[in-house]
Amino acid sequence: MRFLKTAFILFFSLTIISADVPNVIEAYLADDMDYLVSFYKERHMNPEISLKEEKTAEALATELKKAGYEVTQNFGGYGIVAILKNGNGPQILYRTDMDALPMYEKTELPYSSKLTTDLNGSKVGTMHSCGHDVHMTTLLGTARAMAQNKKSWKGTLMLIGQPAEEIGQGSKMMLEAGLYEKFGTPDYGIGLHSNPTIKAGQIGIADGYTMANTETIEIDVFGIGAHGATPHMSVDPIVISSMIIMDLQTIVSRNVKPIDDAVITVGAIQGGTVANIIPDQVKLKLSVRTFREDVRQYIHKRIIEVSNGIAMAAGLPEEKWPKVNIPEVFTPANLNDTDLTNKIKASASKVIGEENVLYAEPQLVGEDFSRYGTWDKKFPTVLFWLGTVSQQKIDANELPGLHSPFYYPEPKESIETGVKVTSQTLIDLFNAK
Repeated sequence: MRFLKTAFILFFSLTIISADVPNVIEAYLADDMDYLVSFYKERHMNPEISLKEEKTAEALATELKKAGYEVTQNFGGYGIVAILKNGNGPQILYRTDMDALPMYEKTELPYSSKLTTDLNGSKVGTMHSCGHDVHMTTLLGTARAMAQNKKSWKGTLMLIGQPAEEIGQGSKMMLEAGLYEKFGTPDYGIGLHSNPTIKAGQIGIADGYTMANTETIEIDVFGIGAHGATPHMSVDPIVISSMIIMDLQTIVSRNVKPIDDAVITVGAIQGGTVANIIPDQVKLKLSVRTFREDVRQYIHKRIIEVSNGIAMAAGLPEEKWPKVNIPEVFTPANLNDTDLTNKIKASASKVIGEENVLYAEPQLVGEDFSRYGTWDKKFPTVLFWLGTVSQQKIDANELPGLHSPFYYPEPKESIETGVKVTSQTLIDLFNAK
């Protein structure tokens, strides 16, 4: 009888904790939103590009230390690892990226970035046009909420401030520095990304492949140069390049199965100097996007075959066939775990309502968050979309995309939604049996 009474009290207590968690988060945010929005605006005004995130990392690390986390800085570049141990339970990784983009901001916000930076010898603007300022602020808000509500969960929270996401290197840098060897392998990993088409107050999420393998492939096209007035004395690499570009499009349209998503974009053609010289070399730069590994490898094969075939038809000897440069390092596709996706949907529904948890279709953009759960030790991960735009912009169809100089989120509602969803998700995962 005494055992049954104890079990009942324990069950009742857990039920109360679970039921009250959304209210606890709401109460915390009511006191903390001004602070978080202020932090967001400061980061938006002071962006730093990939591999130069020194002051950004210092600002975030300082706040995490104030919140009670054990913080390691300069881990894999300017990476941050913040640990909060709270008894026995699972270890959960939650990542934010920190870097900005080299572009001038054109939003005309009162807190817009006016900073410039040196890049490849040129002065360029610097802007958080991919929402990483929102990501950092949401992580900070969640960190503070979890630290202030330690009675609601047990386990180890592992917060990652990652550099160099925009160039697809940051997660690799931190993992190669021994992230899991030093801090332990997580049981779950979560992350979010700002979305320029979903309304603030909502999230978008789906299981399976949600973002693509992304890689840059270069093709050096060779030829025989001559005077522009004597093309018969040349084998023109510009003409060969144009034929390669057109035939590359048939790889997706005629070689890849229609149900297998893929994109081949030729984003740069570099060759020649003046109008009356036929050059002897042209460089093509390709962006290739796929989900499945077998499709990725097949596209590599076809790019080489198409390029060589056109060069052969032009009469070039084999030693002058194009050189296709396929780098070993690429950003792998993001694969959301089905069970973890369902758990996040359930947690999000508690705090923002089921009607605000949307299905988000896969996109062929890339995100190096995908590496965290696919490194040497594998564990379930999910990256979901955070809505950031107003209903007014949606109705007016004024939706500049990510990496646009005109993109900006609605700070308060975006951050508030992000903190609610991530905090509730973490608490539910820590308490899962």
